[in-house]
Amino acid sequence: MSRIPIRVRLTLAFALAMGLVLTGMALLVYVRVGGALLASVDQTLHSQAREAQRSGDHERRLVDPDVIGGTTLAQIVTSSGRVVRATPPSLPPLVDARDAARASAGASILRSVGLRRPEGDWRVLAVPLGGGRALVVARSLEPREATLHRLFRELLLAGSLALLFASAAGYALAAAALRPVEAMRRRAAAVTAASRARLPVPAARDEIARLAVTLNEMLARLEAAFEHERRFVADASHELRTPLTLLRAELELALRRPRSAAELERTVRSAAEETERLSRLAEDLLLIARADQGALPVRPETVPLGDALESATERFAPHAAALGREIRVDPTELAVEADPERLRQALSGLVDNAFRHGAGTVVLSAREVETGVAIHVTDEGRGFPAGFRDRAFDRFSRADEARGRGGSGLGLSIVALIAVAHGGSAGVDDGLDGGADVWITLPQADVGAPRPRTAVFI
Repeated sequence: MSRIPIRVRLTLAFALAMGLVLTGMALLVYVRVGGALLASVDQTLHSQAREAQRSGDHERRLVDPDVIGGTTLAQIVTSSGRVVRATPPSLPPLVDARDAARASAGASILRSVGLRRPEGDWRVLAVPLGGGRALVVARSLEPREATLHRLFRELLLAGSLALLFASAAGYALAAAALRPVEAMRRRAAAVTAASRARLPVPAARDEIARLAVTLNEMLARLEAAFEHERRFVADASHELRTPLTLLRAELELALRRPRSAAELERTVRSAAEETERLSRLAEDLLLIARADQGALPVRPETVPLGDALESATERFAPHAAALGREIRVDPTELAVEADPERLRQALSGLVDNAFRHGAGTVVLSAREVETGVAIHVTDEGRGFPAGFRDRAFDRFSRADEARGRGGSGLGLSIVALIAVAHGGSAGVDDGLDGGADVWITLPQADVGAPRPRTAVFI
């Protein structure tokens, strides 16, 4: 059944329902007509019986000759069932002795019986006549049966034609209802990753129109995802090509002519720097790929923020001294539920961003907010351009014109991924005294009741 086209299935279901309706209507008409015809026969029998009862000359006639017509029988019977007079003569008893006794006693009996002579189905009425006798009249049901038989043939023919017409109309309606679906199918067959085609939306505000709108929204999301992936691949290729080009150039220059030990050392150091940059970039790309697959692992535990911020400060203190800048921490007693390694990675990304693109003193601080704990890293530079804030956490995004050059543009996007993996968020703003303020929020931990370490995959 599932292999049958849907329009055929709809037509079959419609035809079945229509067939049941037509059958019910035909049965109702047949029964009502049969009942009306039988009531007409009964009315005629009662009329003939009353006329016979009013007639005083029972010896001369039993029924009016004008209504005999070869279909009406009449008898006068005693209480024992003996026939006193019959029309036509030599007619066998129409009722048995028991019915004759009841009718003679005053009961009125009406029933359908089958007779052998004259053969056929008859409607028999027995009424009291007085003097211990009963009058029995009978009328043939053959005209009624012939009428019902003819009615049955007509209903069968008309019902079959009506069912055929209704099935054809149902098929046409199903085809018309599914025409928008077919148009959507043809358009969907032409959709490719490079096209921006959308499915046609029917004018009617029905389920098919809502389906078309939903599918168009899905196509828009897929198109955005494809564009995101294309942009990611292009940006990743560009980021990988630059250090590889520099590394190859350094090595080719080193091999062109004999070099002194100092020159070779500088070349090796430069190649090592580019190799380290490639390694960091590969790790960042791997982390982003794992996050896109929904499998960025975090193992949260209670982490005192004071210790984590001090550790980040100690790691970047030599770098700050080399740049002639300062890094400091605002003391805090807050704690968060976070993966220590991921938290270290996020803090390193925030601080590295402040040193790479900012200026002046870098300050690490934390404060309690409604959604948990917000960790802020501020600097004294020129801040983010207004148009760059909305895409500051996008991959490979940079604000080089406003905040210096360097980096792959993945640092803040990885910071945001780590925050989201912990159920938090990330954001940027301008500092109160100028510069940039980059922050992440993480779930707050209860320092008095640390939770056991658990593995959570997001």
